[in-house]
Amino acid sequence: MSTATSLEQPTLNAADRCDRCGAQAYVRAVLPSGGQLYFCAHHARQVEDNLRPQVDVWQDETNRLEEERSASL
Repeated sequence: MSTATSLEQPTLNAADRCDRCGAQAYVRAVLPSGGQLYFCAHHARQVEDNLRPQVDVWQDETNRLEEERSASL
C-alpha cells in the first residue's frame, strides 16, 4: 500500500466522479486487480479504514479542497 503523489498517478480532475454519489472525486483507490474506485472526500472518509488496507494505491487529493476554497476568497 502506498500514498500516491501526482508523479505516480495523474491528478484527478472534474471528469473523475465519485462511484457512490457522482460528486467530483478527490480520492482514487487502485485495487490489486488493477481496477479503480473513485470517491468524493465525504465517501472516502467513510470507507478509508476498511478499504485502504486492501488497495495498492490510495491517491488522496482532498487537500485541493482547501486550496480551491482559499483561491476563491
